[in-house]
Amino acid sequence: MTVSVFDLFKLGIGPSSSHTMGPMTAAGRFLARLRGGGVLDRVAQVQTTLYASLALTGRGHATDRAVILGLSGFEPRSLDPDAADRAIAEVRDRERLRLGAEREIGFVESRDLVWEGRTRLPQHPNALKFAAFDTEGAPVAERTYFSIGGGFVRDQEEMGQNAPAQPGPPLPYPFDSGAELLAKAAEAGLTIADLVYANELARRPEAEVVAGLDEIASAMFACIERGVRTDGVLPGGLKVQRRARQVLHNLMCDADKRIADPLAALDWVNLWALAVNEENAAGGRVVTAPTNGAAGLLPAVLRYYDRFHNGTPAGRRTFLLTAGAIGSLYKTKASISGAEVGCQGEVGVACSMAAAGFAAALGATNAQIENAAEIAMEHNLGLTCDPIGGLVQIPCIERNAMGAVKAIDAARLALLGDGQHSVSLDKVIATMKRTGEDMSHIYKETSLGGLAVNLAEC
Repeated sequence: MTVSVFDLFKLGIGPSSSHTMGPMTAAGRFLARLRGGGVLDRVAQVQTTLYASLALTGRGHATDRAVILGLSGFEPRSLDPDAADRAIAEVRDRERLRLGAEREIGFVESRDLVWEGRTRLPQHPNALKFAAFDTEGAPVAERTYFSIGGGFVRDQEEMGQNAPAQPGPPLPYPFDSGAELLAKAAEAGLTIADLVYANELARRPEAEVVAGLDEIASAMFACIERGVRTDGVLPGGLKVQRRARQVLHNLMCDADKRIADPLAALDWVNLWALAVNEENAAGGRVVTAPTNGAAGLLPAVLRYYDRFHNGTPAGRRTFLLTAGAIGSLYKTKASISGAEVGCQGEVGVACSMAAAGFAAALGATNAQIENAAEIAMEHNLGLTCDPIGGLVQIPCIERNAMGAVKAIDAARLALLGDGQHSVSLDKVIATMKRTGEDMSHIYKETSLGGLAVNLAEC
């Protein structure tokens, strides 16, 4: 299955695509199931059970809020954060919830949100179950969903070997591996970006594809601008001070001094990545790229291309289309879920995507692009996910800045060569998947190991 660029890059809210956007989407799917079954009017109570990673880090990732909002009829793409705050306050104050914005039911959070952190369902660590009951307490409907990373959600029937294929028209250039992607592009005489563009044109009109790509870039840049304007302390109890605004001030005040610094451009890359991920940690609007935890990396590298390499609209589209091709491979052949494979599946994948996109925007050959993506992931293998306090703050925010710089360097290394290299992208993707399977669960978005526990011990 070749994943669309517009499925990988989604507009949504922070702090987590898998723990916030996914559960909200799952709640929406359960609502649709109740409506489709003609039983919504019978529902008097909905109980949601969160399992494993969703429960262990759910409070820090706002999973509880996401479930309440999703059951209330809100969707990640169109959610107004201020309206969300008001809705949450009303539900908690009245202990009543308007199911799907239609039917008012009782909602007692201590009763209707069940945290089962010690229970891991075999299909995926990010699982949640919705159970609806009538006024007599009799079951009306029940469904289990899995938030598999990047805001993607599958239900209990879609997980496993016989998961249905995504609906849609046949694509002119479907690909299932990096080798197949390179071979089909070579046969057709296309760049990777042109091949992906042709696939997108099979799904939607050209004007819609172009406008959609431009909207993604604009949303990424708008998030940077919000981040550098905003000061204060991030929510959650760690009392992490937002730094982007002060960093911008320092850069502007020291502009003359920095002109002579050959690495001064990297300070701007750091700023842009920090700005986006501080917005994400605060629950602001971001673009999954491919996840919220890694949302700052691609925007920072894209802005670097735009500002320091005279970026053009066509170049930005090339960047995003190429990055989307690489992200599709990780999504289908491995994982983009920190709860499944650690942060190598989030920041690592984003780094690989950004390296490929940046190289493509600079005119790299397809072989050099594949090499850039491989280099970036090769040096992220084994990256753990151990958020302190279950919050997408430490080490997540700085990790995006470090990953952005690494992506730029990976692209530059690839451009110094001719694309020939020893380890293929397919091999490194397979290695990342196997490394994630071998990684202890305490390092996969559970806050049970690494920095999450060692900080407290110190």
